[in-house]
Amino acid sequence: MTANSNNKKVLFISLGCDKNLVDSERMLGKLAGHGYSMTDDEEQADIIIINTCCFIDSAKEESIQTILDMARYKTEGRCQSLIVTGCVAERYRQEVLDEIPEVDAIIGTNSYNRIEDALLQTEEGLRPSILEPLDGIPENAKKRIVTTGGFFEYLKIAEGCDKHCTYCAIPGMRGPYRSVPMEDLLEEAEGLAQDGVKELILVAQETTRYGVDLYGRKMLHVLLEKLSEIDGIRWIRVLYCYPEEIYPEMIDAMKRLPKVCHYLDLPIQHSNDEILMRMGRKTSHDDLVHIIQNLRAEIPDIALRTTLITGFPGETEAQHEDACRFVQEMKFDRLGVFTYSQEAGTPAASFDGQLNDETKKTRQDHLMTLQQEVSKERNEKMIGRTLDVFIEGYMSSEDAYVGRTYADTPNIDGLVFIQTRQELNTGDFVKVTITGALEYDLIGELADDDTESLLNKTEV
Repeated sequence: MTANSNNKKVLFISLGCDKNLVDSERMLGKLAGHGYSMTDDEEQADIIIINTCCFIDSAKEESIQTILDMARYKTEGRCQSLIVTGCVAERYRQEVLDEIPEVDAIIGTNSYNRIEDALLQTEEGLRPSILEPLDGIPENAKKRIVTTGGFFEYLKIAEGCDKHCTYCAIPGMRGPYRSVPMEDLLEEAEGLAQDGVKELILVAQETTRYGVDLYGRKMLHVLLEKLSEIDGIRWIRVLYCYPEEIYPEMIDAMKRLPKVCHYLDLPIQHSNDEILMRMGRKTSHDDLVHIIQNLRAEIPDIALRTTLITGFPGETEAQHEDACRFVQEMKFDRLGVFTYSQEAGTPAASFDGQLNDETKKTRQDHLMTLQQEVSKERNEKMIGRTLDVFIEGYMSSEDAYVGRTYADTPNIDGLVFIQTRQELNTGDFVKVTITGALEYDLIGELADDDTESLLNKTEV
């Protein structure tokens, strides 16, 4: 079917993780290719699309509230079609249709390529509910509408997850692990590079198992090699690496390939053996220590980020203290802490020993206070080093440019503040000598405060 858009304006709201953002950008690309125009003004939108998240309770609540907020533009404004996509649509399809009559269409997590079909059906007065089976990979739009600012972008290399951790509902919402064919990823990455993207951030529910389902073995290292050959790409960053799946060829690729940042995100969730077992994790405390020590031995300047869950059902004060000691001993460069969320339908939701919110929040605060000290200590060790910094813009309140080092993922980790009379542009790479450290951010100055210090945008 061919859309007769009549230049209808679309407001697109993307909630949740970076993987959701990729789906949103693909839907935007598909709609733009059929004549729809985009707006960020709810009052001017003919069509409102909300790509939802329900990974944890707070994300679900945000998604539902956003749907309700946008619903009033159906009854009071010019909005003709209100469409809900993503995880809430997949998991709570019937509840949304029954309880929010303003919603005109539901599109599941594996159906984003059918966004135009849904719109056409709503124009015909239908109320479609499009939930494709959670297998395979939807055909991607040939052109994504980049929403990250244009100089870094996420490359989603797989869908779904096979881990079945006891606290997590993702397999039910996203299905089993499915790798995106390598040729499709390379074509997508080439297009992003041609559009000016300089940093590719590889994401999936788990990146380290890339290729196992398609090629019979782990192929992340091969993908990294091929992505490194793309002109224009300066940095390649890898997120969401399950520690037990890290393998020698992957480490070797990180060491050999200059475009691959010495940075890994390792979601470990806890360090106490009993809690790890009840979570359904595949590592023990000793395994984690060995993996972390090995990574630091192989790549001495590697920056390691991790996430922990505090307040898991039955977690004792002693087990919480185990996690605290682990944070102090392992000295992660970056760390985030989530309070346990009791997700309906997951095994952990029915476990005995559910903790109250106050206990969970107190333990979260305790861990983050410890990490603040660790982070300040590690940042102080950066003083005197000269690093490549990716400029992200100018912050007038600080009278300084801000940028990121290889150790910083955008919108998650820290920044480098640089005061200079030189004019720097977003997307530039500059050499910066670190002169000061804060808890999470760094202060620096151009290594040579001269225009020649600006690196070539595609230089490796």
